[in-house]
Amino acid sequence: MDVRMFRWGRAALIPLAVTGALLVACSDEDDPEATSEATASAEATATEEATTAATETATATATETATEAAAETIEVTAIDYGYEGLPETIAAGTTVTMVNSSDTEVHELVAVLLPEDETRSVEELLALSEEEQAAVMGDAPPALVLVAMPGTGVDENILAVGDGTLTQPGRYLVACFIPVGADPVAFMEAAAAGGDEAPEVEGGAPHFTEGMFAEVTVE
Repeated sequence: MDVRMFRWGRAALIPLAVTGALLVACSDEDDPEATSEATASAEATATEEATTAATETATATATETATEAAAETIEVTAIDYGYEGLPETIAAGTTVTMVNSSDTEVHELVAVLLPEDETRSVEELLALSEEEQAAVMGDAPPALVLVAMPGTGVDENILAVGDGTLTQPGRYLVACFIPVGADPVAFMEAAAAGGDEAPEVEGGAPHFTEGMFAEVTVE
């Protein structure tokens, strides 16, 4: 069967069926009131369906436009020890970049999506043991890992994980896990050699123990 003929055939059946129904209704001369009511009902139904379709299309377009407008690029400044310019709430699809203002410390921005049923604060979660943290965050990799050497800008960001955007809605733990006083060059060499594993270098406690953590909600 010719597909084109099949398509046009089905399309043609619709107006023919409607026309036939109207002819039958119009031929019922014994009950003109019923005919008028049937015609009005059909017109009302068609109008309602058209209005609903138009409303759904307009709503979807407006939502998509609003999301695109809300998504932006955020420049975060890493300091010893914290994040400046990181909002509490951002739109899905927002790109995160980082400037490292420290003269000596290499910093990272690790963003981990928390489970929906997790209600504890980021500070409480970071106070847990490594085993307890792993139980909460699971085996999935972070959504984003940005690394920046001391005194470097956005153009020198190293995207260790992700493409710089946070796309999935939810609550994120953000922190720097690099040891205090770690040699920047040694850290980068360990990161390059370690592949997917977290770099292990000499130094003090992780930066988050000095207050370098935050919570971000992606909407």
